[in-house]
Amino acid sequence: MKPLGPIPPGFPAVNGILSVGGRPVTEWVEQAGDTPLFLYSADLIRARVAQLRDAMPERLALHYAVKANPFDPVLKLFAELVDGFDIASGGELAVVQRAGIDASRVSFAGPGKRDRELEAAIAAGVTLNCESEAEVRRALGIGDVLGCTPRLAIRVNPSFDLKGSGMKMGGGAKPFGLDADRVPALAREIVGAGAEWRGFHIFAGSQALDAEAIAETQEQALELAAQLARQTGASLPHCNLGGGMGIPYFPGDKPVDLALVGERLGQRFAALPDELHETGFCIELGRYLVGEAGVYVTRIVDRKVSHGEVFLVTDGGLHHQLAASGNFGTVVRRNYPVAIATRYDAAVEEEASVVGCLCTPLDRLADKAGFPRADVDDLVAVFCAGAYGASASPAAFLGQGAAAEVLV
Repeated sequence: MKPLGPIPPGFPAVNGILSVGGRPVTEWVEQAGDTPLFLYSADLIRARVAQLRDAMPERLALHYAVKANPFDPVLKLFAELVDGFDIASGGELAVVQRAGIDASRVSFAGPGKRDRELEAAIAAGVTLNCESEAEVRRALGIGDVLGCTPRLAIRVNPSFDLKGSGMKMGGGAKPFGLDADRVPALAREIVGAGAEWRGFHIFAGSQALDAEAIAETQEQALELAAQLARQTGASLPHCNLGGGMGIPYFPGDKPVDLALVGERLGQRFAALPDELHETGFCIELGRYLVGEAGVYVTRIVDRKVSHGEVFLVTDGGLHHQLAASGNFGTVVRRNYPVAIATRYDAAVEEEASVVGCLCTPLDRLADKAGFPRADVDDLVAVFCAGAYGASASPAAFLGQGAAAEVLV
């Protein structure tokens, strides 16, 4: 049998059935009227934000990366909990505006921003994390046409990356940000043009579990910010230190040592160079804030045996859980945390694979793992489904459509 990933804390059994938000998932399914569905726990989101606040220096602001989960009730919850929001498209700008989030709390990163996206962001008062000289000049021109003063920061492509990160966003040739040696001249151009200078965005990687590596990267980002501020010759109002903190998905993964990261950053904040004394700092996190608070629930519609192997066929699949299927950037497929939700505390009885309803062999949610014996109408839960599930999976594939989403 192949091992399953670790189920996050906060998901107890009630009468042998997985419970979310104090109610068994069977009740949530009945209320929703169908499967599949995503359940997001508001209590677990609040608890994670509180843990971060307790561990991190008070000076550090907390931003939510909307791309992780743009579900409207989730955004409205985060509006009460975090200091800012980071978006990556004009579509996400529209989403946060519909959620009633003040655009002054929003920053916009990402290469390839179209003129209409820049125009909407500038008109709304969003901070643009600009990715190139050309983007800055386009933004300045659009600001002149609109009669608005654009709020501009520079996304920096640092020479370092985040060691052990699942996705490296810095170091070497990258489509993201401006190479560090070209940043001071562009910053001076922004200030000279009369734009509102907002500082730097330094994002080196994501989905890292090594606290030492995360702390080291934050220290490097602070050193780089000070160096670039010195070379620019202008005060640095703000610096986004990026994200980086991951969550345990796979067998053997361990949670980030949050206390170590917070302690090291606090030490650095206590000894900042003159260039950074008045700078505001933030980190932007998405997956870390919402990923473990989500569960994807799907129903078994068939149980079949082929050449002695058991397949539990569900009405869900990779069209809602691309990452759990192993098709979202993983090199070697490993099992996410998956359980039979309606036999949640039962003992393992058999080896089985959980597969979806799509006609592709890629549609596999758990591969040859140990489960209690399950049958038609049992519910399957895929954990760590709060981030990059509904928002990053091909829901339209084969006409299947989106899953229901509920904040509980």
